[in-house]
Amino acid sequence: MIRSLWTSATGMQAQELNIDVISNNLANVNTSGFKKSRAEFQDLLYESLRPAGAASSADTTIPTGVQLGHGARPSAVQKMFSQGDFQNTENELDWAVEGDGFFQIELPNGETSYSRCGEFKLDADGRIVNADGFLLVPQLTIPTDTVSITVGMDGTVSIIQADDPVPSEIGTIQLARFVNPGGLRSLGRNLFVPTEGSGDEIIGTPGEDGFGNISQGFLEMSNVSVVDEMVNMITAQRAYETNSKVIQTADDMLQMANNLKR
Repeated sequence: MIRSLWTSATGMQAQELNIDVISNNLANVNTSGFKKSRAEFQDLLYESLRPAGAASSADTTIPTGVQLGHGARPSAVQKMFSQGDFQNTENELDWAVEGDGFFQIELPNGETSYSRCGEFKLDADGRIVNADGFLLVPQLTIPTDTVSITVGMDGTVSIIQADDPVPSEIGTIQLARFVNPGGLRSLGRNLFVPTEGSGDEIIGTPGEDGFGNISQGFLEMSNVSVVDEMVNMITAQRAYETNSKVIQTADDMLQMANNLKR
């Protein structure tokens, strides 16, 4: 019975983490480019009280043994990089990646981070930046007399200037992708950086070699489903409640054993 107390405690701790993950998903349901997470669990070590295959007589063996588990623990919090819904904004600096690929964002320390959020703006020098003022990579600068910006599906950026009605190309957006995007480390601010688990970035042109296309005037919204997360929350709550009931039951059994009299 003492074992059951600790086993159920691990189950409650696991569901606490599960609720933490679900709450973060729901908090970011309207965050552009946000990717939901999923808590994953594995069972703990087993104690073999009676090993399978042990001899039960000179000519026979035990077909099944007796093993008691010691609970569960979190094994991973997996980022799910499925495509989110698109929202039409009609903003020429809102871009969405339709398919595989990340925008490249230069951090203040000079390192490159990666994002699925395509909410871009212009800084005082006409450079394309994200909401925190971090530069898009490769760097693109829009002249001050620009009247319209057009981004092709292949990432080609063209502008029309006030004194020239003919579009002129000023650069191309390059995307990055990873063999294992689930191994990326989240920085917050809709940014990721690579790790040994994700592998090195693969740079390419939108629409080629497995990279997604660029959709101008659209934003990729969060891939969080409120209905799914609510169901997951109810399931986690019931699992937490069940484990707490087991602790109460084991405590009652111990109390009854302590109250036995000859």
